[in-house]
Amino acid sequence: MNQRTSQLVSRLLMHGILIVMAIAFLLPFAWLVATSFKTNEDVGGSVLLPMGDGLFGVAWDRLNLDGYRKLFNESPIVSGLLASTFLASVTAVSATLLSSMAGYALAKLNFKGRSLATNLVLGAVIIPGPLLLAPGFVILHQMGLLDSYWGLVLPAAAPAFGVFLFRQAAMSSVPDTLIEAARIDGCGEFRIFLTVALPLLRPMVGAFMLITFLGVWTNYIGPQVVLQSPGKFPLAVVVAQLRGTYYQEYAMMMAGTLVSVLPVLVLFLLLQREFISGLTSGAVKG
Repeated sequence: MNQRTSQLVSRLLMHGILIVMAIAFLLPFAWLVATSFKTNEDVGGSVLLPMGDGLFGVAWDRLNLDGYRKLFNESPIVSGLLASTFLASVTAVSATLLSSMAGYALAKLNFKGRSLATNLVLGAVIIPGPLLLAPGFVILHQMGLLDSYWGLVLPAAAPAFGVFLFRQAAMSSVPDTLIEAARIDGCGEFRIFLTVALPLLRPMVGAFMLITFLGVWTNYIGPQVVLQSPGKFPLAVVVAQLRGTYYQEYAMMMAGTLVSVLPVLVLFLLLQREFISGLTSGAVKG
């Protein structure tokens, strides 16, 4: 077997493995979509589509949109979708902006107490989030922010993980020579950050914004701790409450899950290049 044949076999083998993995990952999503159109009787009777005498052996007449009709008519899915969009968008933008500013300051600005601030950030990164629920609840109660969206946005506006992430990105991606050249030209520190540092941090900005958006979009515990009004619950809580006590509307539950998945899926497809670039931006320093 010559080298060219060996490369062809290796490539075919690699593509075969990737195809098998792709099918394995897509099967649950296909089941989710198919179940959202089924009746409760057909959910346990077939893996994907109900079998019958129709085209390709599928009973197309037993598929319907009742799950989606019940979802939008009998549940607060629209208010949950709007609440999640607001919370995820505002938190992602504010957290990205404040974290990038703080990370850039810790990486490139010399000020008294920088080492202490860096150590505090590193210490905050290793604290598990659930440990902060109780003290966070007390602080929000004292500030009068309970049952308010700002009680969810403000605590997540400058996460320690984001500050440390942008600090590392600024150290590897923003040359000191460019900063010094901008200072010689008369630029202030804020203008240097906006016009010099932030464009160089663009891959990390896209990746962190996507990570933050996904984290807020899927947040289930935080809204139930901070919010008391059911009308203010975001999409993750609304979808979880679709489950009945004695009877399950599987089509409606899967339809709600699909509605909650599609926006973040589209967002990831649009920002996947920035996401991958941001994750690998600090891998090679040049």
